Amino acid sequence: MKSEKVFLLFGASGDLGRTAVDYFLNQDYDQYYFFTRKMFELNTSKKYEMILISDMTGEENVAQAFQNVIRKEGVNYFLFDTIGAYIGGESIADTQYADFLKMLNINLCTAFLISKYFYKLTEHSNGSSICFTSAQSSLYPEENRAAYNISKHALNFLVRTLSFEGKKINLSANAVAPYVIDSAVNREWIEDKTQLVTTSEICNVAYSFFQNYKTITGNIVELPGSIG
Repeated sequence: MKSEKVFLLFGASGDLGRTAVDYFLNQDYDQYYFFTRKMFELNTSKKYEMILISDMTGEENVAQAFQNVIRKEGVNYFLFDTIGAYIGGESIADTQYADFLKMLNINLCTAFLISKYFYKLTEHSNGSSICFTSAQSSLYPEENRAAYNISKHALNFLVRTLSFEGKKINLSANAVAPYVIDSAVNREWIEDKTQLVTTSEICNVAYSFFQNYKTITGNIVELPGSIG
C-alpha cells in the first residue's frame, strides 16, 4: 500500500516560496501545509492548509505552527524551508551587532527551531526529509559579508548534524546553496546575470532530495548560476 505523502513549506509568501508553492502543488503529495507571513489565494483542487505565522524566531510560534500539522504513523513528511534574509556590504568592524544577531536569528535560529519540531513530528513516521536554503557563499570566506555567511555556514553545520541524528528515525536532511537567487531586487544590482539561479532550479534540487530521501542526506548542493 502506498504511503501518504505530506508536504510542508515555510516561507510560502517570499520570492522562492511562491515558486515553491506552484512547483510542489504539481507534484504527487497528498496533503500540503503552507506557512506564510501573508495570506494569498490558490487556484488548486489539491488538499492544503495555509497557516499564518509572523515571527519564526520565537520558539512558541514555531511550536504553535507545527500543532496545525496532523500527526499520523506510517506517513512520509517532506519539508522545504525557504526562509532567509541578507545583510551585507560592510566589514566586520563596521557591521552593527544588531544586524549580526538578525542574520543569526533569521538564517540559523529559525532553521534550528524548524528542525527541532519537525524531528518531533516525524519520529514515528514512515520516513521523512527536510531541505533548507543555504547559500554558496557560506562555503567560502569573503570580505564584507561576514554576518550573512557565518549564519549560513552555521546552517550547513546544523544540516549535517541533523542528518546524523535523523538516521535513527529515517529522517534525511540536506540543503541547496544557490549563489544569487533570481529576483527583481537582485536583478537591479547584479551585473553578471550568469550568477543568478532561478527559483525553479532551486525547487528542482529540493524535489530531488525528497525523491531520494532514503539514500541522500547531509549534502549541501551548490548552484553557481547559469542564466544568460
